[in-house]
Amino acid sequence: MKLIKDGMAKLSFVALLVTVTAAMFYAPTASAHGEKSQAAFMRMRTIHWYDLNWSKDTVPVNDTMTVTGKFHVFAGWPETVAKPEVSFLNIGIPGPVFIRAGSWVGGQLVPRSVSLELGETYEFKVLLKARRPGDWHVHSMMNVQDGGPIIGPGKWVTITGSMSEFKNPITTLTGQTIDLENWNIGNIYFWHAFWYAIGLAYIGYWVRKPVFVPRLIAMDAGKADTLITATDKKVGIGFALATMAIVAATMQSTNEQYPITTPLQAGLLRGMKPIEMPARTVAVKVDSATYRVPGRAMQMTLTITNNGDSSVRLGEFMTASVRFLDPAVHEDDTGYPDDLLAEEGLTVSDNSPIAPGQTRTVEVTASDAAWEVYRLADLIYDPDSRFAGLLFFTDEGGNRQMVTIDAPLIPSFI
Repeated sequence: MKLIKDGMAKLSFVALLVTVTAAMFYAPTASAHGEKSQAAFMRMRTIHWYDLNWSKDTVPVNDTMTVTGKFHVFAGWPETVAKPEVSFLNIGIPGPVFIRAGSWVGGQLVPRSVSLELGETYEFKVLLKARRPGDWHVHSMMNVQDGGPIIGPGKWVTITGSMSEFKNPITTLTGQTIDLENWNIGNIYFWHAFWYAIGLAYIGYWVRKPVFVPRLIAMDAGKADTLITATDKKVGIGFALATMAIVAATMQSTNEQYPITTPLQAGLLRGMKPIEMPARTVAVKVDSATYRVPGRAMQMTLTITNNGDSSVRLGEFMTASVRFLDPAVHEDDTGYPDDLLAEEGLTVSDNSPIAPGQTRTVEVTASDAAWEVYRLADLIYDPDSRFAGLLFFTDEGGNRQMVTIDAPLIPSFI
């Protein structure tokens, strides 16, 4: 009976090991990202991405595309999120389907983390090289230390061709040209297999002994000291010494083969140049804001003052990458993602031109299914139920002016 129990225990252990190993090699294709699960207040009150452009909708393998635009670092950054003092401009994609060939903030190359200032607006550009064929959701994204990723809008991009054709050549500082896609890949496979075999040998040594239930019984009986023999200790020491010896020998061999190396660069770039925004001539005061749950609409009472020398009209309200437009004032022609664009989602009680020096109080409604689809309505259940966003006004010459707003949001269930 004891032999049967030991055999069943070992069989169960081996089956578990095989299952875990198989899971490691199973990687299902990801279709889109989980930006909807990110808290609404984070998407509304941290970084506002706007004027985004994806240069191509279809890209052949080895060809490049760019993602460009602007982002505004919200001055009313939430207290519960770490400030963007150490941030990294990134692109949200499902794995290495593109490689990032370069990224810029304010016209400066940023291969490392940067420091951003609250209340400032920056231009950005990311150059991507297509690697793996398929339909991929490509997002702008800012990684903030201790604050996590802040995801911007995403658009579907198609990569055509064959991954076997992908090349990623670079020239090292010593003048050697290599293809990073397959350089030294045989060595990588060898060492993965080698250490995997070492691990299996170590596990196999212990699996030959009683495991799980028999060991638990022995421990409960006060015989734990009998479970590990002198031979077991010698084997354990042997594995440890062999591992250290192999690591030391291969490290020495590598240093001899590659005497010139540089460490990964991890410094912080400061002094990013923000956009010199023109003086704002439109002032907006949020008198009240409510979210009507049954109608999936946010209603705001705004007092707008035009201090400029040209009449203006409100054409767009944007929050958490969702754009609500008044088509009579502004129509989008940039190919912005349809699921984030409410082309007729903005209505204003009186959207006639506001003359210079005039002050007007209007009722503004931003309505669309995106409030629920992108879970922005969850904001009303937060302990700090505040919303934030960008208003865009258009003057007589077609120039747009951005104004930030931030206020408490009161829910309405009737």
